[in-house]
Amino acid sequence: MSRYLLRPTDHVTFSPDHATKADVVRGTHLFIGLNCFEPGQSQRVHSHHEADKVYLVLSGKARMVVGEDRFLAGPGDLVWAPKEVPHGVENVEERTVMLVGLSPPPGN
Repeated sequence: MSRYLLRPTDHVTFSPDHATKADVVRGTHLFIGLNCFEPGQSQRVHSHHEADKVYLVLSGKARMVVGEDRFLAGPGDLVWAPKEVPHGVENVEERTVMLVGLSPPPGN
């Protein structure tokens, strides 16, 4: 196996108490993480002042917030939040796994 071939789903974990997060890639110019939610869990609305963010829904369904928009995202949907635009996961309707990307990574 190559160090450049990654299987994000190897990092899937769930907790009944809170959403879980796992780092998949943390480079100098890009961060990729995995967020896992049980039904009813959420991620507070927040923004990144120096980074764009994308969420790729791998499985499940989640009600998302980006700016003034609220919408349901499901498997295969890509949600984009430009830097400084408030975004988050308002409510998860079913067990959901999302690949999350930030460029540049937090702290850079």
